Amino acid sequence: MTTALLDDPLIANATAATRDRAVSFDMRAGLRYGPLGLPLAFLALPLYVLLPSYYADTFGLSLATLGIVLLVARAFDAALDPFIGAAVDRAFARSTRTAWALAAIAAVVVGAGFVGLFFPPVASNLLLVWLALGLVVTYVAFSVLTVIHQAWGARLGGDAVQRSRVVAWREGFGLVGVLTASVVPLLFGMGVASTVLCAALVVGVAQLARAPRGPADRRPAGASTSDWLLPWRQFRVRCLLAVFMLNGIATAVPATLVLFFVRDRIEAPTWEPFFLVAYFAAAVLSVPAWVRAVRGVGLARAWCAGIVLAIAAFAWAYTLGPGDHVGFLAVCIGSGVALGADLTVPGALLTGAIQRAGHRARAEGIYLGWWNAATKLNLGLAAGAALPLLGMAGYAPGRHDAQALQALSMAYVVVPCALKAMAGALLWRWRATIEGDER
Repeated sequence: MTTALLDDPLIANATAATRDRAVSFDMRAGLRYGPLGLPLAFLALPLYVLLPSYYADTFGLSLATLGIVLLVARAFDAALDPFIGAAVDRAFARSTRTAWALAAIAAVVVGAGFVGLFFPPVASNLLLVWLALGLVVTYVAFSVLTVIHQAWGARLGGDAVQRSRVVAWREGFGLVGVLTASVVPLLFGMGVASTVLCAALVVGVAQLARAPRGPADRRPAGASTSDWLLPWRQFRVRCLLAVFMLNGIATAVPATLVLFFVRDRIEAPTWEPFFLVAYFAAAVLSVPAWVRAVRGVGLARAWCAGIVLAIAAFAWAYTLGPGDHVGFLAVCIGSGVALGADLTVPGALLTGAIQRAGHRARAEGIYLGWWNAATKLNLGLAAGAALPLLGMAGYAPGRHDAQALQALSMAYVVVPCALKAMAGALLWRWRATIEGDER
């Protein structure tokens, strides 16, 4: 009798309609869903920026050795992302409580891994092994926690405005995490930073348990490891990923080179914290405005506007030289405002693509696994291509001759702006495909 009822088309359609109904998302929901983004962003900056110099200065490891260990650990982590996404889908298919329990376990591993990496309890002859294993374990747990957090929000569904609001809360807390991670380790040391991270993880995971939950999916046909190519079968997703990667590389290249530009082109090393804070603070403050822009013109057009603003604000940096502190501060603020669009819109477009493919509450994890792998590939390509090519063009840190500075300006400004323009052109061409029928 039960099987017959489930096979009835009318009942099946009604069940699907219930499952696909959007979950209401207001400010209270945002304050419960968003906070986990803070420790996740906080964790990323010390691991990517501070850890190499910490091990080099404190333990005397060579930069070349550290670079190889970091690259291998990161590549291994990125390769696992699609499979992590499939595992997250299976956890959600069992129940949201199961997914939350997996997030809690991953948070414990992340906190312990962070403390262990910065306070290694091993002898110097085992230090490199400890670092390699610690990075792999911490990166994998970090990826699990990230995909669960993103998939939790994607399962809520909704129209373009609601989806952008969900992403905005997550990324807004993430930007606060970046600002916190930029200040706390430098002012108070890694001991305090570890305490802040662990406390933020506890709060974030606890709040996630109270956040709105997407529809349950108890069908056995949830995503599995055999579904790991599922997103690539969607033309809409392939288009979105192409734009996302081009735009991401355009953002990652100047992020890789910014300290060189500030020190050798602007000659303002003492201003570095002010530039970084201005950039990220502008992004945080601009997020509500981009959500309103989505309401007015739609997701794709809002993202196009952000790309145009980024090019207009950033191209000005090519004209700057020694002592142009205020000018570069203005560039950071304008670029930060444009960054708000990059943080708010693409994730909302991905959620919409998942909904329109009929994979909501079934396969968010596998989509987000590939999405995160693309993000990591952007960072790897930016560092792996920009630094060697810049060296071949005649630049080295500390050089101030005309050829070196010209090469630095081309790599820091012109190349990213060209990539942004290409991404914007593709987005405009494919806007109907990527966004579908939404406005």
